[in-house]
Amino acid sequence: MRVATDIGGTFTDLVYLDEKTGQIGVAKASTTPADFAQGVIDTLHKSAIRVPETTFFVHGSTVIINALTERKGAKTALITTRGFRDVLEITRANRPDLYNMYYTKPKPFVPRYLRLEVRERMNYKGEVLEPLHEEDVRRAAEFCRKENVEAIAVCFLHAYANPAHEIRCGEILREMLPDIPVTLSHEITQEWREYERTNTAVLNSYVMPVAKFYLTNLEKNLAELGMGKVYHIMQSNGGTATFEMGKRVPINTVESGPVAGVIGAAMIGNLIGERNVISLDVGGTTAKTSLVENGTPRITTEYKIEWRRDYAGYPILAPTVDIVEIGAGGGSIAWVDNAGALKVGPVSAGAVPGPACYGRGGDKPTVTDANVLAGRINPDYFLGGEIKLDVENAQRAMKPIADHFKVSVEEAAMGVIRLADANMINALKLVSVRRGYDPRDFVLIAFGGGGAMHAGALARELRVKEVLIPNEPAVFSAWGMLMTDLRYDFIRTTIRRADQISAAALTEIYCGMEAVARQNLLEQHIPEERMMFQRFADMRYLGQEHTVKVPIPGGVITEAMMPEICERFHRLHEHTYTFRLDTLIEFVNYHVTGFGIVEKPQLKKLDGTQGSLEAARKGTRRVNFDELGYHEAPIYERSLLPIGVRIPGPLVIEEPASTTVVFPDQTVYRDEYGFLHIHTTYA
Repeated sequence: MRVATDIGGTFTDLVYLDEKTGQIGVAKASTTPADFAQGVIDTLHKSAIRVPETTFFVHGSTVIINALTERKGAKTALITTRGFRDVLEITRANRPDLYNMYYTKPKPFVPRYLRLEVRERMNYKGEVLEPLHEEDVRRAAEFCRKENVEAIAVCFLHAYANPAHEIRCGEILREMLPDIPVTLSHEITQEWREYERTNTAVLNSYVMPVAKFYLTNLEKNLAELGMGKVYHIMQSNGGTATFEMGKRVPINTVESGPVAGVIGAAMIGNLIGERNVISLDVGGTTAKTSLVENGTPRITTEYKIEWRRDYAGYPILAPTVDIVEIGAGGGSIAWVDNAGALKVGPVSAGAVPGPACYGRGGDKPTVTDANVLAGRINPDYFLGGEIKLDVENAQRAMKPIADHFKVSVEEAAMGVIRLADANMINALKLVSVRRGYDPRDFVLIAFGGGGAMHAGALARELRVKEVLIPNEPAVFSAWGMLMTDLRYDFIRTTIRRADQISAAALTEIYCGMEAVARQNLLEQHIPEERMMFQRFADMRYLGQEHTVKVPIPGGVITEAMMPEICERFHRLHEHTYTFRLDTLIEFVNYHVTGFGIVEKPQLKKLDGTQGSLEAARKGTRRVNFDELGYHEAPIYERSLLPIGVRIPGPLVIEEPASTTVVFPDQTVYRDEYGFLHIHTTYA
């Protein structure tokens, strides 16, 4: 058995593969915020799988991001180079909202009295300017003991170039404070940028006790069910790592759940011959989107938590799939601000109490309530009928908004849907149009509990060439986890001009990094024949601040390849920024990704004889299709639809955990894998 679980804000999902029979099964249970591990155990019980026969278990979780956003981490101290304790306070000068007179800087996760300085100094070449004064470290350790500090981060200036002082500091701290977890910045990242490195080390330490407690507790619960030590956790870079690695470097799992959906979308795109796709994951709390170009998700190390247009957030210098996330999920609450404008999110009703229509005590109107009132969700078939939705409660919750705008409850519900769609469209434009990509060249792959319900409207606005709804969209992120490989990213900074670095020196840098990646994979019992390596360089024009990521050839790099590498940079820079310069180029960061290729479930084609329109049709329902008006739309059961038959809208396709809305100017068909394809007729 191969098992994947994904904890979301509202539901916990499970997907399993029986390797003997090829059967893929799913289960879904309510998320349990008081003890997230319980939600995982509940899905295992509901799935009725043979837990002791599990050979691979991978887990995605929101525990780390929740600990950060809710400020529920450990009491953390920072030990840094003398003169640099206020790096966390100074942050960056590039305010996201330049003319906002009320702008406030993000408050550091470590208060100033716990930011401790020691005497030591490296220069940017890694040369020692001042040796480490060990007595300073010992005094700092005693202070941490006295203050009952629960975690410590160490970040010395230019430790990415030479970590010797950090290593010795770590040895002293672990000798004096053996029970307190310590993060050394060079163990997390070997990139430059002092504020980002410091913040990343601090946030890693801040969540280390939370991660250790959570993963250890989950291990214990799984062991009690008879599961062996086959545990892996989803990383933000789109790969998996062991639970032990997750305990040591939890900051690498900050986007643990959402990235799996992007990996799954890339796999689906490759399967159907569409290597350029945009993923859209609409869950209970958020909507998340990412762009996949040429079959490869975009990776960034410029990720920030809590970033908004009016708030700088907190940078995390760790490879992360480039995802834009907004508070516009099914449970997002609709409200009226002080100026009388309608807003949706970012606050969510979550799993408890949930949307008003759940009948669990919620009384605030949500996007799910609006979709029920618009006729898009069947109140008797939610989660296959497991949850009976209370339409009257949804109406009561929506009435204050209707009264405020002096419209009917149905019109208010449509306004909420329209606003949620607009927020999602803005997010989709952030990953496409704002980065030089035309959505018309991409297929939109929509999933999550609400993705299929909103994708049709978004496609009409963005004019994408096609919408694809995968099988079991509500648990698609968990399915994506079964499609991931072990992955390690290694990035180091050494600035060299392209005309002053030889091909041999470049080869030496990459081969050295690949040797480290190979050793890490060998420790995870990955044989050489299942290893794969990719190379990139972050390059820029001389005098620029930021970089463009450029693919680098594998193996031995020759002098003849150097002009082509530079030309690749010119082309990518022009694609991203619309211009190129006839000036010198610099290599800034060197990036190696090591993959440990694992067996993946193979999607089977349907036999083509299944289903008919007559058998799939369940009746009709009055559904609101926005500006196209109300229609008495036919309702179909997805699993009974025939293969390859193109059906004109308007219509609604239902399945136990998701609903697909097809507009009057759209058509839909089910392909040989069971995927739904929606096409729009554009004027």
